[in-house]
Amino acid sequence: MRKHIRILILLVILLFVALNELANRYWSTNWDIPLQVDIYAVNGDERASTERYVGALTTRHFEPIQTFINRQARGYGLSIDAVEVNYRGRLHSRPPQPPSGQSFLHNIWWSLSFRAWAMRRSWSGDSADGDIELFVNYYDTATTKSLRHSVGLQRGLIGIINAFANESYSGSNQVVIAHELMHTLGAVDKYDATNMPLYPAGYAEPERRPLLPQRLAEIMGGRIPLAAGQATVPRSLREVTIGPYTAAEINWPVDAE
Repeated sequence: MRKHIRILILLVILLFVALNELANRYWSTNWDIPLQVDIYAVNGDERASTERYVGALTTRHFEPIQTFINRQARGYGLSIDAVEVNYRGRLHSRPPQPPSGQSFLHNIWWSLSFRAWAMRRSWSGDSADGDIELFVNYYDTATTKSLRHSVGLQRGLIGIINAFANESYSGSNQVVIAHELMHTLGAVDKYDATNMPLYPAGYAEPERRPLLPQRLAEIMGGRIPLAAGQATVPRSLREVTIGPYTAAEINWPVDAE
């Protein structure tokens, strides 16, 4: 009898979680009101230089993300701002990093752990309760030359971004943050295993003739295609656009473009 009760309780919890995620997926792309996007900074390597960089961050470091998304949204016919980006300052607790391998079970376990970590923060009152929460881990460029993969989760509306603690990387950091924000809204990657944008969805101007070189990067394509097998990383959001395939995935009115 007790076993049956435990199973029933578990099924009820799973049903609640599933319904909650369906509701979140609906209202997060309903676009009736601007989504509140909260960004937190984390000293990822605990170096003093990184701490100084994180301590100097202000709202201006993240305003281009809001400007970019809202300008793109207007181009697709939205009559209101799509997002309001709020910088909430330095966070002392650190979110769990995604696994370095490709194990399906490890990825599932990390996803659950990350969501549980974010929920505990919210319940503890250490959160401003934004609609979407993004946690940016910063690393000193003197000791870190490459970064682990960043991840945005639609389930949970949360993301973890790894970024460089260097002002010269501010623009490219903003590109990565905007990319992961799109993931939380349901957009999917549009590049192949070699990081080359996929045609046509990963191209900013798939109708351009000649097709290459492209002038911009599609936000989920990640890079600007220049020639066959050659692409470059955008230096800022001024070199990025949100294409119609991504717009459709986040429920923007594509026909209005």
